[in-house]
Amino acid sequence: MESAVFEEKDFFACCGSVQFAKEMASAAPFSFPDQALKAARDIWLNKVDVNGWLEAFAAHPQIGESPSSNHKSPTSAKWSKGEQSAAIATATDSTLQELADWNRQYRDKFGFIFLICASGKSTPEILSEVKRRYTNRPIVEFEIAAMEQLKITELRLAKLFPANKQESPPKTNLQVVRDAVEKVTDRVSIIGSHIASVSSKTPTRTRPPITTHVLDIARGSPAAGIEVRLEMWDGNRPRLSFGEPDNGGWIFQGSSITDKDGRSGQLMKMVEILKAGMYRISFNTGKYSPDGFFPYVCLVFEVRDTQKWEHFHVPLLLSPFSFTTYRGS
Repeated sequence: MESAVFEEKDFFACCGSVQFAKEMASAAPFSFPDQALKAARDIWLNKVDVNGWLEAFAAHPQIGESPSSNHKSPTSAKWSKGEQSAAIATATDSTLQELADWNRQYRDKFGFIFLICASGKSTPEILSEVKRRYTNRPIVEFEIAAMEQLKITELRLAKLFPANKQESPPKTNLQVVRDAVEKVTDRVSIIGSHIASVSSKTPTRTRPPITTHVLDIARGSPAAGIEVRLEMWDGNRPRLSFGEPDNGGWIFQGSSITDKDGRSGQLMKMVEILKAGMYRISFNTGKYSPDGFFPYVCLVFEVRDTQKWEHFHVPLLLSPFSFTTYRGS
């Protein structure tokens, strides 16, 4: 079966991220849409970084507005107009104004435009959704927006293929058997790796066991130039509890400055087994944002004895008057 030939600009029209378009062009050619969709999902979720996500978000017009006449991709602008046709057809002057107000509030809170796969959705439906999602925590909403972008990308990728290639050819009996064998092999491999890791407990690390990055959600970009400091509580002292003075009990592990991607450098030695105990990671947010509410931010967490082989990624989502964190991977 002859594969469809696409260029990087075609994939850019589908997503709006240069990084995504380059990765897709490298993975091409694709004979059928499902091959492209599988590659797109993997690239978007596992290879495109925060900058790429934000670039893709920014390529969209706000819901209820027309694309810019100087849009980087005329094809993308044309598709955006079609995807919002149901919303425009069901809008009134008052609902359009209300939507514009909510778009502004949403962007002020999260740092990027409200993104939704608008195909077939009416203006009242979209208004209801932006109001519901406005109450989300920033990290939750960031992930939801990324998945909405993926939906849009998948719809647009399918448009690249002619109608006679919208479905993959039926599998032969041999292909069905091979697929079944591959699934069983994959499961055995995964189970085997889990058993091996549990039994040996000696994985080879490719990064320090504690890492972090900072995202400036007010600016909608990674926060570069923030000093980060990692410390560990002295294990020879009684366990520190809330409200108790530390009396110099924190032991310095390392420090670094976040780079252009908001990621810190190495904060501690590359060790296979992380020492169990309490850790404190501090961010010099006052120097980064002198007019902000937080002169610095400290996060304290505890590594249990059963978690010594795990990786702890502690990101910080920062705005002038709030911050959010969670345990990543």
